[in-house]
Amino acid sequence: MLAFRYKAVDRAGRPARGALDALNEVDLELRLRRMGLDLITFREVDKSAGGFGGGRRITRRDLITFCFDLEQITRSGIALLDGVRDLRDSIENLRFREVLTALIEDMEGGQLLSQAMSHQPHVFDKVFVSLVRAGEQAGRLLEVFENLGKTLKWQDELASQTKRLLIYPALVLAVVSGVMVFMLVYLVPQVVQLLKTMAIALPLQTRVLIFISDAFVENWMLLLGVPLAGAAVLTALVARNQKAQYLWDYAKLHFPVIGPILLKIILSRFANFFALMYQSGISILDAIKTSEGIVGNRVIADGLMRAGQQINAGENLTDTFHNLGVFPPLVIRMMRVGEVTGSLDTALLNITYFYNRDVKESVDHNLALLGPLLTLVLGGMLMLIMWSVLGPVYEIFGKMRI
Repeated sequence: MLAFRYKAVDRAGRPARGALDALNEVDLELRLRRMGLDLITFREVDKSAGGFGGGRRITRRDLITFCFDLEQITRSGIALLDGVRDLRDSIENLRFREVLTALIEDMEGGQLLSQAMSHQPHVFDKVFVSLVRAGEQAGRLLEVFENLGKTLKWQDELASQTKRLLIYPALVLAVVSGVMVFMLVYLVPQVVQLLKTMAIALPLQTRVLIFISDAFVENWMLLLGVPLAGAAVLTALVARNQKAQYLWDYAKLHFPVIGPILLKIILSRFANFFALMYQSGISILDAIKTSEGIVGNRVIADGLMRAGQQINAGENLTDTFHNLGVFPPLVIRMMRVGEVTGSLDTALLNITYFYNRDVKESVDHNLALLGPLLTLVLGGMLMLIMWSVLGPVYEIFGKMRI
């Protein structure tokens, strides 16, 4: 397959740009015509050069809508191939339309939907494809698409909660840093010049502040460059070294405040997908193996790998997860009841609900405490600076009155 960038117009005469794989110019024109576009110009591009792909990126919300549409198509009894064709003609996102065109061509060639999706790993991950494949085998595609839609919505809400937890502290930290830099670089040197002309004895806190200001003004490139260089080196090391990545993931789980919340998010994600795969007929060992790649943390993934080995050796599920040491006793008890009663999927969904509620409450609680705490820190820092700067000035004015 060759890669082409194209300019085209849709049936309403609106311009469209994008990129598409095709065998040749004729195949490109046919593929665009199936997408409801008329080719104007094109040029061949090199995929290995990067930057290939037209239109806006495919977001989680696009996939949520896609799952909902497929759920309705399956519920209505419409053939999947015909339903996907109709979806392609109604989607505005050109990149997603190209993906659906590729799905349709593979399905017209005799492939199942899951097989066609597996050729688009940048859009449909392994869990998505595995669940669709299990739904096809068990004849439960309707339930799979319904559960996938709910799961993606939950992921979207979880991402929003995580952003809420991180954005506010980041903004306040940026403001505090900006104010501190302004005072150290501009305000303090101005006041120092005034104090030097007065030839008065400076208190300890003022001398310390002047020392910090001078050090920052004279070595600001070093003070800013070293942390940035350290962050760059750490990022590169974590990206290339598995041991470093393991240690970083371990450290993230033990950060104050954020660590416990991150662990709950990871365990909630695991329980949700595990329940989804179990409901779809995927074996426990295969579900655990797939979960290793979706938890997003090497420490938890390593624990799941050991759990799979223990289950394969004959251990029961509950004892195995108890040995991991990451699930609280209440969750282990819920899992044991589910395993004994034969309703493990229900127990896993209860665990997901337990963690979802816990994460939401933790985020809300920490956000409620964060505002006053950051206000106190900012006020205290500003008060300390103003006390160090203005204290001697007030002392001079007091002597002048006398």
